[in-house]
Parts: sequence; C-alpha cells; structure tokens
Amino acid sequence: MSDENENPEDAVAESAGEDTSGGAMGLSEMEEVDNPHQDQKREFDIGEPMADDVTAIYDIPVQISAVLGRSTMQVSQLLKLGRGAVVELDRKVGEAIDIYVNNRLVARGEVVVVEDKLGVTMTEIVKSDRS
Repeated sequence: MSDENENPEDAVAESAGEDTSGGAMGLSEMEEVDNPHQDQKREFDIGEPMADDVTAIYDIPVQISAVLGRSTMQVSQLLKLGRGAVVELDRKVGEAIDIYVNNRLVARGEVVVVEDKLGVTMTEIVKSDRS
C-alpha cells in the first residue's frame, strides 16, 4: 500500500541515489548549504569586521584621557608653582577638548557637569589613519 501512495518525485530521487528520508530539500535549504556566509564558525578575512565576536573584547581595560589643554614651561617655573597657581593653557574657553583612548586621539568634546562631577560630551569623532 505504501508503494501506491509514493510521491513520483521521491521515486526519481531514490533512483538517482539521493536521500529522501527527510523529505525534499527546498531552495532555501540548498542556499544555506551552498552559502559559506551562513556558517557562524567561519574564519574571517584580514580587515573584515567580526561583529559576532565583539563580546570577547568587552572586558579589556582602556585608558581614557580628556585633555583640556597644554602648556610648556621650564622646570624652574614648575618648581615655583604652589597651591592656587594658575597655569595658562593653549585653549580658549568653550573650545573643544581632545579625548584620547590609549594615547590615541579619537574624539573631541565639551566639558559638562554631572551631579557635582566633571564629565565630557563627545561632539566629534576624529578619524585617524592607522600607519
């Protein structure tokens, strides 16, 4: 009785040596097999982003510095500084400050006050050439 209800396509697939135990393979299933981008464990090319593995870097510590400005002075002038001394910087009031991550300039921003503490708001991302 099972031979009478057999699907003619299954019979053709069996005669060609194909496995029909799981049913016919649809087009989308064939694309998954042929498409190497579907494999989550594939290797990445150099320079290709690895968005799936970004969680691996979450716990890496980085040093962030917000530089208000710079000044150059002689050691003798530095030794004369005391409490309350004012050091003139190379920036004007309201001018953007530089934000460094691991000593690399990555952004510019503005100083803000958050609950009696100073903070920095990024206003510009600096694109630098990696050499």
